Amino acid sequence: MSKGLFITGTGTDVGKTFVTGLIVKKLAENRENVGYYKAAMSGNEKRKDGSLIPGDALIVKDISGIAQPLEEMCPYIYENAYSPHLASRVEGNLVKLEIVKKGYWDVCSKYDYVTMEGSGGILCPICFDEKKIWLEDIIKELGLSCLIIADAGLGTINSVVLTVEYMKSRDIPIKGIIFNHYHKGNVIEEDNIAMCEYRTGLKVLACVEENATDLDMNIDKLKSIYE
Repeated sequence: MSKGLFITGTGTDVGKTFVTGLIVKKLAENRENVGYYKAAMSGNEKRKDGSLIPGDALIVKDISGIAQPLEEMCPYIYENAYSPHLASRVEGNLVKLEIVKKGYWDVCSKYDYVTMEGSGGILCPICFDEKKIWLEDIIKELGLSCLIIADAGLGTINSVVLTVEYMKSRDIPIKGIIFNHYHKGNVIEEDNIAMCEYRTGLKVLACVEENATDLDMNIDKLKSIYE
């Protein structure tokens, strides 16, 4: 049976896609059958034929080297770099939860480990029209546990603790935290690790340095956070 994990972040531009790529790469390098999925992607470029390139999926594919076709990685792809709920409204292609679910289970039927990446932070609205879908609705519908990606630098204590407290209040299971943009020996960032662990009760499972090519995390530990 396929095992899944949801990757969320403390906000936009903390490096969820990059870290997700390293996670998928780690699993693939250890000969695991691994797939990637994302419900909705915004801010994508067009091909010459006018079709949109799922940019985040392409980044994960390039980093990890997996052979999974781009076409099965994301059901909703938007050109405008807006939140999915706004991009879908402007472009006339509203997200439907049933289609997101079907796409996810289709990927699960082909891969043993499926890493699903969220859009923005945990409070990202996915659809806000006839139906109102928030990121947490998708997480709960699919029964996934989460890994939080955060920036290692100044200000992260506030964003990490607020994200964790919100998720706990919504009964969203959290497996741990990964810090991105990490600089080993930096006094602020080292203190951020300790403070975030103290305030949340969660472990910082790995720290990813700038332009890292590998996730510094034991493969058995990584596999254990998938359910």
